[in-house]
Parts: sequence; structure tokens; C-alpha cells
Amino acid sequence: MNTILTTQCADAVGLIAKITGLCHQHNLNITRNNEFVDKQAQRFFMRTELTGEVNDNFLAQLKAQLPDGAQLALHSDEKTKVVLLATKEAHCLGGVLLKQFEQALNIEVQAVIANYAELAPLAAGFGVPFHVVSHEGLSRAEHDQQVGDLIASFNPDIVGLAKYMRILSPEFVARFEGKIINIHHSFLPAFIGAKPYHQAFERGVKIIGATAHFVNNELDEGPIILQDVTHVSHADTAEMMAKMGKDVEKTVFCKALQLASEHKLFINGNRTVVFS
Repeated sequence: MNTILTTQCADAVGLIAKITGLCHQHNLNITRNNEFVDKQAQRFFMRTELTGEVNDNFLAQLKAQLPDGAQLALHSDEKTKVVLLATKEAHCLGGVLLKQFEQALNIEVQAVIANYAELAPLAAGFGVPFHVVSHEGLSRAEHDQQVGDLIASFNPDIVGLAKYMRILSPEFVARFEGKIINIHHSFLPAFIGAKPYHQAFERGVKIIGATAHFVNNELDEGPIILQDVTHVSHADTAEMMAKMGKDVEKTVFCKALQLASEHKLFINGNRTVVFS
């Protein structure tokens, strides 16, 4: 049986020895281990892949040996459950659905929820349930409540914003704290507002990129998970940049979901620890 143990706590002497020693006592074999210490914050992070039967009292015993407030979790190798939110742009949603179809992502997309119906045929082509929750005639709070209730009915591990063009209310973010992953069309902070690729074109940039990040109450200011770029030149128009940027967005978004599904992400204040 394969299990992943994730640990984060205040840093202290002998943490690795305590964790691995208890694994040995329980006859658990460590097949892979990653650890990191944030020296400034004095926080310890560790991801441990185990084989063997994990007893019910393992976590309680381990927590008793670690500093107060230690956050421990055991994860099976089952697929991570994901609900995707979308609006009208197809590239990120299509990229994830195709990767799932190819079994290239360790996720199960339970549903797609959108505020428009345009992408319903795309989801249907991959056999994924599609739900429209229109924002017409609703306040932001009312719409977020309806969308949130529908998401909660699936009890997902991750809520992925596949170019979901809605600003989320603080209540919505708090309801799914630490679970919402967004894809942004550039580095953060960068070109803000409408027509980002036209802004980039006017500035004569030589690279364009995308950023996947966790969502918090500050617009596009949540902990960054992953970033990537592609090179452009003076010969590329804003429209060409937009097409190239969409490819980067799709790739970064899929990679971020995969990292989450493999339990390689830790939120560390307004930053992240990302194990490869």
C-alpha cells in the first residue's frame, strides 16, 4: 500500500530522525523523502512516500513527538478530486480534460461549473458533468453562494479556476481556503486589467508568461505555485502573443494541478514550498 505523509511544523532539532524513526517502528518503508526548512520563518516541511500498512494511531504518535501545532496528513494514491470553474475560454479547461483523458494527471474532474453555457459541448465530449450557474440578476455574494453550494456537494480536494473570469467574494475564498488554484495570464505582478497582451505588445516585451497561484482575498496576490515563459519578438503581434500565452497558461495550470494531486505543495505564508 502506497501512502504519502505530509508534515509541516515549527523547526526543531531532530525532526527528521523522529519522523523516520517512527516509520521504522511501524515497519513502514520510506521510498522517497523531501524536506525543506524556511530558516527565516523557522518552519519545517517534509513529504514522505511510504509503503506498508499504516496503523490508526500512527499520526497521533507522531504528533506527540513533534512541536505543538504540527500539521500532519496521510494521503492515499487515489486520484485527487477536482471541480473546475470556467467562463468562455476553452484552452485551460480543454487542456485539463485532455490530460485526464490521457491519464496524464492524477486527478478526477468531478464537474465543470460555468456562468455561461458555451463550454458545455467541450465537457460533454469528455463525459464530464457540466453545470451552468448564471450570474445574471444575482449579486456577487448570491452567485458565489450558489456556486459554492454546488461545489460543496462534490466535496472536492481542489477547486481549479480554468479562466473563470469572476472576482471571488471573501466568503467564497474562506469557504474553500487553501483549495482554490487560479491561472493568471502573466507574471505577478504584471500587466493589470484589460487586454494584457496588448499592453505587453505596446511595451515591447521579449517574454510572456503565466502564473498559477493559490487564491486569497487580495486579487491575484495569492501564494505563487508555478510560473513559465515563452519568448516573443518584435515580429509578434498582440494576437500572436495571446495565442502563445494561452499555450503557456494551459501548461502551467495542468502542472499546478498535478503538483497538488501529488501533495507536493505547501502554503507557507504568502509563499509556497513546492517539491519536485
